[in-house]
Parts: sequence; C-alpha cells; structure tokens
Amino acid sequence: MKKNYTQKFAGPLFCVLAALLWGLSFVAQKTGAHIGTFTFNGIRTVIGGIFLLPFVPLFHNIKNKKLPDPQKTKFDFKGNLKGGIICGLVLFVASNLQQHAFTYDIFAAKVGFITALYMIIVPLAGLFMGRRVRFNVWIAVFLGVGGLYLLCMKPGDFKIGTGEIFSILCAFGFAAHILVIDRFCDETEPVALACFQFLTAGIISVILMFIFEKPALSDILECAVPILYAGICSTGIAFTLQIFGQKYTEPTVASLLMCLESVFSVIFGWIILHDVLSARALLGCAVMFAGVILSQIEIKPKGKEV
Repeated sequence: MKKNYTQKFAGPLFCVLAALLWGLSFVAQKTGAHIGTFTFNGIRTVIGGIFLLPFVPLFHNIKNKKLPDPQKTKFDFKGNLKGGIICGLVLFVASNLQQHAFTYDIFAAKVGFITALYMIIVPLAGLFMGRRVRFNVWIAVFLGVGGLYLLCMKPGDFKIGTGEIFSILCAFGFAAHILVIDRFCDETEPVALACFQFLTAGIISVILMFIFEKPALSDILECAVPILYAGICSTGIAFTLQIFGQKYTEPTVASLLMCLESVFSVIFGWIILHDVLSARALLGCAVMFAGVILSQIEIKPKGKEV
C-alpha cells in the first residue's frame, strides 16, 4: 500500500504509543500472575473485546463518511471475523505463554527482553517468505537487541529455566502475531479485527480457565486494577494501535518500535516508583533509540519488505 505523508508518520507513532501502554503492563501482569494464567488472560482479553465492541460500528461509519456515495461499503462481518479468529488464535497462544512465564521465578524485565527477541524472528521469518529487509533496518534490529540486553538483563545472567523457555516460545508467538496482523490489516477494519481477535483469545482462555484452573472471585477482585488496566489499556487500546500502526509500517520496523515497551517500562519505573536508573540502563536506552532512529531512514531494497 502506498503511504501518504500523514500515514508515513502515523504508522510508527501508533506503534510507539502501543509500546508506551505495554510498558506499564508488565507490572500488572506480574501482579496478577498468582490468579492463574488463563484466568488473568481470559478476563483481560474479554474485557478488551467488550470495550471495543461499540467502537466497531462507530469507526466503520466514520470511514464511510469520508468516502463519496459510490465508494461507501457495507460492514464485511465475515471477512473481519475470519481475520479476527486467526489473529485471535495466535494471540491466545502468545499471550498465555508470556503470562505463564510470570508464574516462575523470573524477573519481569527478563521476560520483556526475551519476548522482544521477536524483533529478530520477524525479519528472519520474512526471508523464508521471499521478503527483503533494508540493510539499515538489520543494523537497527541488532542495535535494538543490544540496547534491550543492557536495559533489561543483569551482567552474566544467562540462566535458562522454565520461565525463560516459556518466554522464548512467547517470542516466537508474538513474531507470528505480527506477521498475521500484517497479513490481515489491509483487508479488514482495524477496530473490528482487534475486537474479534480479543473475543476469540478471551473466550478460549475463559473456557480453559474453568477446565484447568480454580478461579476465585476474591482473588479476581483483589487484582481488579491490574486486570482492568491490562484489559482496557494494554489489550483494548494498545493492540488496536498495533494494528493501525502495522497498516502503514513494515513488520520489521513495527516490531522494533513496539519493543520500546521495555524502555518505557524502565522510564515509568523511574518516574512512578522512583527506581534508580544505572549507567548501564541509560546506555541501553540510548542504543535502542539509536536503532529506532536508524530504522526510519528510507533505503529501499528490491522486493517486498518485511
């Protein structure tokens, strides 16, 4: 899709805004880990889907108002539902793998770093799909990984436990999610796609919640604030911004921009929780921002980009 001037900057901006909201979500997810993986994810994704439901017809009508009468379209329920179900199945797998990682003895920052390795998996997967990546974006990706390591990981922390294994699997899951969003974002309406994927992922998680877990209302109410934040902001708003962002941003660049969630999590920890930022963490932020800036330089390769 050819981008106009506004879309060229709106795509990356939406990805960064999504990362900002996700940056606050790791604390919420860690806080709610004790109520059960499917319980936490099921409730929050259903909340995200319900939150978006009234916006589906609203955004469709807004889109139609901008078009002349001959170009106005009816809401493609079947097409949006198909894309939402496929994306929702992938999101269900990825998000539950990540949430389950928090139930083990692993730092939230480490889960964030390992999850963010999808920024390497996405372009590598694209190569097998016959897509090309700009040379400067490859450099930006490796700068991003290096910056995230400095930001999130302790020196010499190469321990691989069960939590780390689930985080690695989660990275592959979110890489697949970015690629399926890229597949459907141009032929569906973003808000509808987001809503249907949340309801798909949420309903499956709720069913498994009753099969494999013992949800207690008192525990759920105790985690009401983290669940509501994760449901409305991290899920309902942020993942929708991801779809809008990917509509106008190549997947590899989008994955790099969305990995800024780790940077934002550190910044919010400094502002809200008064965490101390080490020189190592500041260097990691600087290296990652350098990678993000480098990724925005337009050097077009031959072939379709990923």
